[in-house]
Amino acid sequence: MFNFNFDKKMLYIILGIIIVYMLMSYLSSEGALLALVLTIPGVLIAITFHEFAHAYAADKLGDDTPRLQGRLSLNPLSHLDPIGSILLLFAGFGWGKPVQVNPRNYNRNMSMEKADAIVSFAGPLMNFALAIIFTIIYCAIYKFAYTSFVLTTMGTLIMSVIQYTIFINIGLGVFNLLPLPPLDGSKILMPFLPYNAKMWFQNNTTFFYIIFLVIWITGIAGTIISPIINWISTGVMKLGLTIFGL
Repeated sequence: MFNFNFDKKMLYIILGIIIVYMLMSYLSSEGALLALVLTIPGVLIAITFHEFAHAYAADKLGDDTPRLQGRLSLNPLSHLDPIGSILLLFAGFGWGKPVQVNPRNYNRNMSMEKADAIVSFAGPLMNFALAIIFTIIYCAIYKFAYTSFVLTTMGTLIMSVIQYTIFINIGLGVFNLLPLPPLDGSKILMPFLPYNAKMWFQNNTTFFYIIFLVIWITGIAGTIISPIINWISTGVMKLGLTIFGL
């Protein structure tokens, strides 16, 4: 077992420094400020619905903790984590304020572990569903209002917002499926692990937090998930184009 003193304040300081650096680099390129503004709706939608899905799934499985804490809401202010939101804005992946659950409240028709995995998977699943929905909206507008809307200045801006929303939802969904604490993927993985592996994983949670931090700072996380995000984005767009015969 690894015994690390994991200081979350230090984590936030490090991430804060990285965000400032990213902000300076981001705004130095032409048109970056406009792109940043157009990204904001996608970030709000992705995080809000992701965390709401966690809360909704937990509530349906018998745990009223999210309901009592006001997390069964589509108000973005109930779900935004400052640093996670900023990262999602600039890097395309991040997180919201975690939904707190009490596994002891889950219905007894399944194990707490399986119920926790379902609650965890609900967030990424919601993001992928939103990506598909917004892709259909994008393709429908392109199909039926290309000349009258898409080619206008306002239409171009709105279509860009929709594109960013699709990409950000896919990015948030994929990123959270990484099997590292504190991401959803770590809890989704648990029911499938043998007992000894499960115990080792749980006993070394702090160590995995450090791995998570390292792979993010070094850019390894982006290297891992960017091809997956691009592959899913291409597939979803092809689906939308096929539906509307484009």
